[in-house]
Amino acid sequence: MGYTKTQLLAHLKELQIDFATYEHPVVLTVEAQAKYVGHLRGSLSKNLLLKDKKHRYYVISALAGTNVDLKVMSQRLGLGKGGLRMAPEEALQEILQVPLGCVTPLALINESARAVSLLLDQAFKAQECCFFHPLSNDTTISLSASNLDKFLMSIGRNPSYINLEAETVVGKDNPPDLAAFVPVDVPQPSEQTIKAAINVREQKHAPLEKKLTNVQEDDNQSRGSQKAMGKPCRTADLLAEATDVNKFIKELIEKTSLAVLSEMSKDSKAEGREPLESAVLDGVNKRISSDLENLAMILKNAAYTQGFQAGIQSRSPRR
Repeated sequence: MGYTKTQLLAHLKELQIDFATYEHPVVLTVEAQAKYVGHLRGSLSKNLLLKDKKHRYYVISALAGTNVDLKVMSQRLGLGKGGLRMAPEEALQEILQVPLGCVTPLALINESARAVSLLLDQAFKAQECCFFHPLSNDTTISLSASNLDKFLMSIGRNPSYINLEAETVVGKDNPPDLAAFVPVDVPQPSEQTIKAAINVREQKHAPLEKKLTNVQEDDNQSRGSQKAMGKPCRTADLLAEATDVNKFIKELIEKTSLAVLSEMSKDSKAEGREPLESAVLDGVNKRISSDLENLAMILKNAAYTQGFQAGIQSRSPRR
């Protein structure tokens, strides 16, 4: 179980770190955050969780106006042109233990993020203070670079600031200047994550009829629970459910399957032959499930990237 917002803020107070707290509606982009704190004294930051081909993770934390070219960053780290990519949402929850829209260097307080590399924008040093989400995107806190350093050192991190906009040419005579930031360790999945993966695999290989029954039962249970509670789900829970690619694909295939089953059953009865629903639909499921998941993940990552890039258009207010 990771740190909560309350526990994090309590830790900052124990360290006698000065910070200001601003509560606001849930926001997913820097642009949306700016509507609530952009007029205050401080500079907006944009933060991104990335991964490389060897499943090593990186948090890039920069001023909203800093141009971060992932292809250039990848080369400067010695990972090649396409070595860096957006980390999936599952990694946010498993590695940083925060929901979508809450990437922050403050999440490195969690033990699960021990192997994550942190790259800080040197432009932070010139700001009086900067805005960060304290593990929750319904709140923003302002921290000076020196106090951010104090926090990072309290969790065993040696803060290093780099020029994220440097036009460094990497070649035979110019080795990658950020190679030292490539993590040595690779985060290991928790027992809970392994069990979840096993359940997903078992579900994928279950008979189609059982899958359809389970979906109907889960839907009925969910509706019954909501009626019993008498309260709507929290925004964060709804967002996590809405952006679950596996759940989306599962529902898409199963709803389509139900419709196809119905039509095949009608045709079979009309022609007086035995229906082939199970065999046909199971084959269709195996053929298109993987392709649909890949397409959905591309769409999701594109939307995530668009939110990150929106921060480039934001500028800190003049003081």
